[in-house]
Amino acid sequence: MAIQAQQARPGHLVSYPRFLWRSLVMATDGSLAFYAWMTMLTAVALVGANAWANQVVDGMIVTNMTDHVSWGLYIANFTFMVGVAAGGVMMVIPGYLYRNKEMHDVVIIGELLAIAAIVMCLLFVTVDLGRPDRFWHLIPGLGRFNFPISMLTWDVIVLNGYLLLNLHICGYLLYIRYLGKKPEPRWYVPFVMISIVWAVSIHTVTAFLFSGLGGRPFWKSALLAPQFLASAFVAGPAFLILTMFVLRRVGVAISDRPIQLLVQIIRVTVLINLLMLGSKLFTEFYAGGSYTKHTTYLFFGWEGHNALVPWIWTAIALNLIAAVLFLLPAAMRSARVVAIACVLAFVGLWIEKGMGLIVPGFVPSTLSEMVEYVPNLTEWQVSAGIWAFGLMIYTVALKIAIPIMRGEERFIPPAESDPAETIHDPPADQPHAGEAPVTDQTQADPPESDSGGESGRGP
Repeated sequence: MAIQAQQARPGHLVSYPRFLWRSLVMATDGSLAFYAWMTMLTAVALVGANAWANQVVDGMIVTNMTDHVSWGLYIANFTFMVGVAAGGVMMVIPGYLYRNKEMHDVVIIGELLAIAAIVMCLLFVTVDLGRPDRFWHLIPGLGRFNFPISMLTWDVIVLNGYLLLNLHICGYLLYIRYLGKKPEPRWYVPFVMISIVWAVSIHTVTAFLFSGLGGRPFWKSALLAPQFLASAFVAGPAFLILTMFVLRRVGVAISDRPIQLLVQIIRVTVLINLLMLGSKLFTEFYAGGSYTKHTTYLFFGWEGHNALVPWIWTAIALNLIAAVLFLLPAAMRSARVVAIACVLAFVGLWIEKGMGLIVPGFVPSTLSEMVEYVPNLTEWQVSAGIWAFGLMIYTVALKIAIPIMRGEERFIPPAESDPAETIHDPPADQPHAGEAPVTDQTQADPPESDSGGESGRGP
């Protein structure tokens, strides 16, 4: 009978479509708060899509970007989100390299964050293209990929490769858990190990993309790649901690150990990030030189132009406050203080690695012309729309993954759900071959008592 049941067990042609269907059901079914959250995100995403459509029709002239400042809010968000995607590996390393069981149970949260963040990165690059319909020029065979000469082609490879790696890892683990089976390490562990190295590469290659531009001295620093990684390992874990706090509020049981481990990581990386920033400022201002005007403009303004000064000092203040909070053991005992510190660090790094990094590279221009840049309404709307879309992806992914990983959602084969297709074992009163009959006392006639009748009844 075991062989017959194994032969009758439906294959992947039956189970995988059902997995996709159940994922769709779980993604669209929820509480009133869930519908309110998704409705708000959808509205913001639609506003952003409408703003981008107007931008495509009318051209980049509707933004505040110019020939002097060709990278603005879009590339600032792209740079920051690459770091968030790389920071998701901070849950993978303890879970798989150090075999931390508690981190292993929640590692899927970091991998799903990486997927949502990479999708946002690709969207920010897309909206920054004046003619997005010409993206095919980057497709090998159709256009000129210019590999390996162009750093842009390296960035395309590492970003899309990291997305595919995490899609495979998450898809495989969720599907196998949905089937109620134990995942086979050979189908996902090698990809996890590759993704750890790949996570470092995506932010390193992005840093090389900036520092390799010889005509932009503000980015020409050997510390740029390490600083990118340090900030990534602050922003990513900070967002993961906030995610776990939200999941707790909606009833998902998450232990304190993963949060404590991520806090310990941030305590180190937030100091490394500040140290690297201080080292760069010392080199710029103490040694001096003709290229310090970009840094001077950023921190103090230049010739009456100071549009970025409030941005960068706000970022430094937020990062310093967050660092102090993370270093105070008494403060870290309060979940509310931890959440506040994570928000401060996340926003501070978004400013520092976004507007505080991209725009000063163009101001002053290579001809020493002062053309300032501040994002306009169209850019804010498009950026908000992409953030909303990314949060929608992350929300839906978590809503699918958590019930499956907790064992609340399982595949029920047709043999178990449809009586007409079920392979029945012999009834209890019909023995298997070579077995003695088994009498069910609840169904058999009751034995007669010595008095000739049942207990409590007449004969």
